[in-house]
Amino acid sequence: MTVKIVVTGTDTGIGKTVFAAGLTGLLDGIYWKPVQSGTCEETDSEIVSLLAGLPGDRVLPEAWCLRQPLSPHLAAKLDGVEIDAQALVLPTTNRPLIVEGAGGLLVPLNSRAFYIDVFARWNAPVVLCARTTLGTINHTLLSIEALRSRSIPLLGVVFIGDRMVDTQKTIMDMGKVRVLGRLPLLESLTPSTLSAAMQTSFSAADFVEILP
Repeated sequence: MTVKIVVTGTDTGIGKTVFAAGLTGLLDGIYWKPVQSGTCEETDSEIVSLLAGLPGDRVLPEAWCLRQPLSPHLAAKLDGVEIDAQALVLPTTNRPLIVEGAGGLLVPLNSRAFYIDVFARWNAPVVLCARTTLGTINHTLLSIEALRSRSIPLLGVVFIGDRMVDTQKTIMDMGKVRVLGRLPLLESLTPSTLSAAMQTSFSAADFVEILP
């Protein structure tokens, strides 16, 4: 069975795309961003392709590519379209598939569905990315609760940022969740520095084990 992992976050702008690139490289996998909001600058797929050093056929095309860097439901409305959440299905691949969501779990795709509703239908293991800065305990525990209330398998939490021992332990203990590792902030973000940080901070085996 091919590994399929959904990478989501507690918020937007926390480094989720960088981690997704690192994980795709670590697992020698394939990357997919189902919905891209904002195409004026680099898309997340382009960033991941660069940072993970992936050939074009290892980055799958977006199902929806929207011009404005806004919540998908609003970006779609401004483009004169509506995202069909039911049509989003996990691709079949011959390598580990890393799927990146948009922002947090309750990001609306249209007026009726959140991203978390799609995750629940997929029933694929989720990796939750969280900052280590102030406020992350609340955001992370709420996200864990939302995932579990929908019976979505949670592989574990990945922290992004400076080491915060108490914050990380509090989330692990009170959330009863496994911490998969922490990706530090990199002074120079390049394919080589990201690969080295992933090799140092994470074990590939933790992401490919079968959940009960």
